[in-house]
Amino acid sequence: MPRHIDAPTVIPSAGNLPKIIREFVGRVNTGHEQLSVAMMTSPAGWSEPAQRPEFTEITLVLEGCVEVQCDDATVAVEAGQAILTEPGERVRYETPNGATYVAICLPAFSPDTVHRDP
Repeated sequence: MPRHIDAPTVIPSAGNLPKIIREFVGRVNTGHEQLSVAMMTSPAGWSEPAQRPEFTEITLVLEGCVEVQCDDATVAVEAGQAILTEPGERVRYETPNGATYVAICLPAFSPDTVHRDP
């Protein structure tokens, strides 16, 4: 039977400013380890440390722009666009002007597998 998700769980965020993370599917809200789906509301000027996750991440930007820095470039992902990062790639996310976006992680996001820089 399909499972209706009444509401997400708000998850604490990493970074220099508070960001709202609403997990709809994942380890915390539904107990799923295979996949996570979370909506992020990120303020202007937010950034987080670089990371080298063990999971694939798809970032779908709904409003604003998310800048994704990798070893050799910075990609500006605008509303209506997405970016896909593979496991083991070093990436850093920031929202200079604020953004709302959806993060989909395969397998599900875990603080133990994100491997953020100190």
